[in-house]
Amino acid sequence: MLHIKSLKLSYKKTVIVHKFFLLDRIQISIPKTFIMHLLLVILLFLESQFCVQSSDSNSPAGDNLATNGLPFPWSKVRLPNYIVPVHYHLLIHPNLTTLKFSGSVKIEIDVKNNTNWVVLHSKNLKIFTATVLDENEAHLSDKVLSVLEYPAHEQIAIFSPKILTSGEKYFLYLEFGAPLSDGFYGFYKSTYKTKAGETRVLASTHFEPTSARMALPCFDEPIFKANYTVRIRRGPSHIALSNMPLEQTVEIGNGLFEDHFEVSVKMSSYLLAFIVCDFRSVSGMTATGINISIYAVPEKWHQTHYALEAALRLLEFYEQYFNILYPLPKMDLIAIPDFQSGAMENWGLTTYRETSLLYDPDISSASDKLWVTLVIGHELAHQWFGNLVTMEWWNDIWLNEGFARYMEFVSLEAVYPELKVEDHFLDTCFGAIGRDSLNSSRPISSLAENPTQIKEMFDTVSYDKGACILHMLRNFLTNEGFQSGIIRYLRRFRYSNARNEDLWDSLIKTCSEEDFTAGEYCYSSTQATKNAYRFAGEHIDLKKMMSTWTLQKGIPLVTVRRQGRRLYVGQERFLKIVLPNDPSWNSLQEGYLWHIPLTYKTSHSEHEVKHLLTTKSDVLTLDEEVDWVKLNTDMNGYYIVHYDEEGKTGNSILARRLSLDRALDLIGYLKSETHNVPLLQGLGYLQSFYKLIEKRHIADVTHNLKTYILQYFRDVIDKQTWSDDGTVSDRRLREEVLSLACDFNYPPCLEKAKQLFNSWVDSNGTVSLPTDVSETVYMVGAQDDSGWAYLLEKYGVSMCETEKSKFLSALASSKDSKKLSRLLQLGMGGTVIKTQNLPSLIYMVARNPVGHFLAWDFVKKHWNELVEKFPLGSFGIRSIIVGTVTQFSSTEELREVEVFFKSITEQVSQLRVIQVATENLEKNIMWLKRNLETMRTWLQQRLN
Repeated sequence: MLHIKSLKLSYKKTVIVHKFFLLDRIQISIPKTFIMHLLLVILLFLESQFCVQSSDSNSPAGDNLATNGLPFPWSKVRLPNYIVPVHYHLLIHPNLTTLKFSGSVKIEIDVKNNTNWVVLHSKNLKIFTATVLDENEAHLSDKVLSVLEYPAHEQIAIFSPKILTSGEKYFLYLEFGAPLSDGFYGFYKSTYKTKAGETRVLASTHFEPTSARMALPCFDEPIFKANYTVRIRRGPSHIALSNMPLEQTVEIGNGLFEDHFEVSVKMSSYLLAFIVCDFRSVSGMTATGINISIYAVPEKWHQTHYALEAALRLLEFYEQYFNILYPLPKMDLIAIPDFQSGAMENWGLTTYRETSLLYDPDISSASDKLWVTLVIGHELAHQWFGNLVTMEWWNDIWLNEGFARYMEFVSLEAVYPELKVEDHFLDTCFGAIGRDSLNSSRPISSLAENPTQIKEMFDTVSYDKGACILHMLRNFLTNEGFQSGIIRYLRRFRYSNARNEDLWDSLIKTCSEEDFTAGEYCYSSTQATKNAYRFAGEHIDLKKMMSTWTLQKGIPLVTVRRQGRRLYVGQERFLKIVLPNDPSWNSLQEGYLWHIPLTYKTSHSEHEVKHLLTTKSDVLTLDEEVDWVKLNTDMNGYYIVHYDEEGKTGNSILARRLSLDRALDLIGYLKSETHNVPLLQGLGYLQSFYKLIEKRHIADVTHNLKTYILQYFRDVIDKQTWSDDGTVSDRRLREEVLSLACDFNYPPCLEKAKQLFNSWVDSNGTVSLPTDVSETVYMVGAQDDSGWAYLLEKYGVSMCETEKSKFLSALASSKDSKKLSRLLQLGMGGTVIKTQNLPSLIYMVARNPVGHFLAWDFVKKHWNELVEKFPLGSFGIRSIIVGTVTQFSSTEELREVEVFFKSITEQVSQLRVIQVATENLEKNIMWLKRNLETMRTWLQQRLN
């Protein structure tokens, strides 16, 4: 599953909430031959196991009462393992008129221990009938079997009067029904409007992580893999889709048809999917005979063609890279009009938000094209990482999401080199560092038991940090070693489940001849010592090394001090807010130690030198005297480097504590910078400082910083053309620079944008604007009443979600608080502005200097309604909390936030995101306290 979160928002707007405080503690070496790396490092510095028991698992069963008052026979959150599903035979019938669905499921079960009880998952389903059948499908009892419900654990229990015997084959048969869900989970309704204004309804599923139980009674945990045979009933004007190809269609009377689908491969319940809709598709065939189809609303069919090209090329790449053929006959990609996350990897039927799949070359920008390609790459990577091999439990969800995020970059780098995805990967790791350098971070592999905790695992740590440590590991093992290791992992655990340590075993493990011939996942019967790998001439315990990156939170700071030919290196935990002189420093450092694969170059070395740092400190001896040393040379390592004061041996390393004024001085390099990545990052950080100070109404510093940025980057701004010319990197720079210039009221920018906006309005929206600058044009146009009203009107009738997202961003940039309030109410209504867009709308309003209090008050007032729309732990509610709270920067605002969350403690006590948001607010307070006067003085000196 891919979340839109910061990847879409911060990619287009480099104002990121994690950008402060690295600059207080870092020092930099600046050898002239590494200016590019230097600038990236400077900018980075500016941005400063398996658990079985649930909390009540030891309580007696009698303490858990079913809804009818009888004792429920199972007390744990997780299901018993003595009944295992083998095959589901599912019939489902959604009625798109009554907005209800009914169904039946016959589950073949394997009984491991004698029992009278079958316990499985069900949520918000009405169970009409429950029966246990023997292997001949004869009823075990003449009586109607009672069904006990225990909503607290989303479980039901069925009692069989006859003991189910270990080793025997049985079937569990249930009939059930429910309304189609109003939200974004389970089997839910979605709607869209035609150009003629007609509202049409479809039904779609989203089950990850724990919502298959909302569509059918099932064993809804990833380890319970089974086969699925699906039948779907529908009307003649609709089509049905599921994971597997259609086998046959049977007319059953009353104007109904029943579609029968082929038997699925063995898979986890969260990957099951079925959809009933009236969409159109475009199809193509891969070189290995896989049929790929892209589905969309009929009037958006013309926006599907780029996705088909990308899916064909990327699926073929993955088959070659993983050396394992995609195991299904088809792959469908479908754009769902109502969708909370970015996309979902259901095996053979991947679902997407429309902005993540549809691409209109006349409207979509270079950033939009990159986004669509990344999301498709992510979901197709999941067909191997997540679907073929699935994590054993949600504590290791990073094995799915970290790999899929990383494979986005590996695949696009190979298939679409012109998109320069490696530039974007740096943003990804900067974001991970921002989260990981706060104490509210968590280990990659963390405890998660109930649905709320599990939903929160889909975060920056699992996705982005997971991808960044895999990148470090790939460079550690070499590209070939990494690739062959993950092929072994996929072959060894295919159609099965894996844990964190299984990956490390597979990357290095010695294989016996028996394993080699039987398991077909080892390429050689003679490999290195088990779990050992040679790195820089040293034998490495890979499992021990990688456990330091996955089982403890945080990111290391590597300190470097040179005396002559000796390099004294050390490591400590890097923390944004806490400094060495703070009372809590020692306790927050205690117990933290990483095995860090260091790389470094010197003024005299042609090749990178490697060393594994496994202790708090170490001494490296250089071969000769050098002018300078640079660690983490290509920025492949997930660690920060700090160059300490040098001794009296020369001036090869500029080693000082980097204060804000010194950091701003060093940004002087950006004026003549020819690489877009550091230029974009530098602008992003300066704009972040500006937005923080602007919201505090510190007039002199706000004015001076804006003046300085416009003066300093005027040459960069003035050379931008209002076109779609150039490379993807050039186009992304244009998008950001002109957006900033107009936001800062730079007269030439405003004049050109107004001219383009008026021409567009005069043509009634028929004149095509340059796609990369269209959002900036809309934002300038939205600042007066008539322009804002026109954009809202166009928002209501546009048939392109990418265009609508630009309209909405422009509407939310208004400096009129009444207009912002109206937008929030429209978002809550869910008709003009779809509910799926409400979290991002709240964030857009909150980052507006006129709207940050407005958005926060809106969240407080409508909290209960928001939680109904976006469940606790979901991406939506986390985005709302972080998007509003992190705009604040005063102790008074901190107190207000703490009082509010205290008032709803019972609801949010388990939410990790509260701590994340609050600590970011504290970080903002501290940044201003430490740096405001320094910035004021520095700006006065530069402008005078």
